[in-house]
Amino acid sequence: MDFPIGRAYYAMFYVAEALLEEKELRYSKHGGVHGAFGEHYIKTGIFDAKYHRWLLNAFDQRIESDYGLEIKVSPKDAIELQKQAREFLNKAQEYLDAI
Repeated sequence: MDFPIGRAYYAMFYVAEALLEEKELRYSKHGGVHGAFGEHYIKTGIFDAKYHRWLLNAFDQRIESDYGLEIKVSPKDAIELQKQAREFLNKAQEYLDAI
């Protein structure tokens, strides 16, 4: 189950990076991207807070599935994460098209 979890997380992560790049902001660590996305897109009201929660949850699930001794992520969880990643991407595309 680790592959779809990782792909969903990285889809959201790269979208967050691209959105920050639009503001000429670059970070070398995942935590920097997570925090800056929250600061520049969630706290400002550009995006709903659920997108930040999804990004952080996907990161936690990716870490667990990649490095945990037991995989606690079900196929249902993986499908839900993929749906969230798709919505995250679509929301970012709508935002970028509008600016």
